[in-house]
Amino acid sequence: MKRLKLFPKIFLYTLAIMLFIVVISHGLIYLLAPQMQLALSTRDNIVVSINEARFVTEAVAKALPVSLGCSLLISLVCSLLFSKAVTDPIKKISASTGKMMKLDRVASCPVCSKDEIGILAQNVNKLYSNLLSTIEHLEQEKVNVQDMERAKVDFLRAASHELKTPVTALNATLENMVLGVGKYQDYAVYLPECKEMVEQLSGMIQEILETSKLNLTAESPARVDLSELLTELCEPYQLIATAHQLTFSLYLPEQCPAVLPVGPFSKAVSNIVANAVAYTEAGKAVSVYMDGDRLIIENECEPIPESEVSRLFEPFYRPDFSRSREDGGNGLGLYIVDTLLKSMNIPYSFEPLETPLGMRFTISIQPYIRKT
Repeated sequence: MKRLKLFPKIFLYTLAIMLFIVVISHGLIYLLAPQMQLALSTRDNIVVSINEARFVTEAVAKALPVSLGCSLLISLVCSLLFSKAVTDPIKKISASTGKMMKLDRVASCPVCSKDEIGILAQNVNKLYSNLLSTIEHLEQEKVNVQDMERAKVDFLRAASHELKTPVTALNATLENMVLGVGKYQDYAVYLPECKEMVEQLSGMIQEILETSKLNLTAESPARVDLSELLTELCEPYQLIATAHQLTFSLYLPEQCPAVLPVGPFSKAVSNIVANAVAYTEAGKAVSVYMDGDRLIIENECEPIPESEVSRLFEPFYRPDFSRSREDGGNGLGLYIVDTLLKSMNIPYSFEPLETPLGMRFTISIQPYIRKT
């Protein structure tokens, strides 16, 4: 019996129970019927009492085969119907779970009732749904990890290439000074240049180290007044703009409560404003203002071609018009901005302006703003 499948097992158990009931009931009838008295009513209301065991026994014996046959047939049909009714939902659940084992995303157990079997089917469906969700989440995490690893490799490759040029130049200059080759004998001229190269390398290395730590720690969001924070962030750049004869405009609401990671957000906004000031010529303007739930930073300059805009967020990339390190920075500013804003799930856009000519950086901070 242990090796039988569910349907024949239930069928045999049910049939055995019904046969047992049939045999017992017919046995009792056969044994007890002869002991009963029969009262017959005649046309003249004369009651005749019959207590003949032989008469009753013969009557029961004649009826017993027919009764047993009918009872056996009824037992067989009822056992089949009962077994089928019990095992069909379980078979369907088993077939569905077989598809689930193959991760068929459209597989589901049919819920045909509200009893324990129906509840079991519902639980299996919920379990499978959670499993698929977990698998999708893990697959997405795997893709994210692969992207992060690829980004790290690209970043290290770009950093190595970026550091190679100043290191080579510094090494060649020092070697020529040691050998006393031609003009390099004038230490008073070339030692300051070497010191400037070392400072440049030190700044690049410090920036690379800070960039490599961006994704290592996640700062918890904190409640802050965005207007107050932006005013504080823009203050030093207003002084720089004034020194370079730029117009720096700051338009913010009196209060703008928000809940966000202050450190990463401040670093991203500072880099954007620093770029806006650095790439604006004297006599032009830089504007920082809020438009609803968007923070907008604009500066008047020669618009960057759309083909170059997306590449600006690559590490160490500088467009042709700002290729030098003196004029074009180290190429990490917007890469840091992109990394920080993506880590906070803050959408942004960077696009050219037609009137006046310039560039506009838009940060959507709607999820972080708290209405008062």
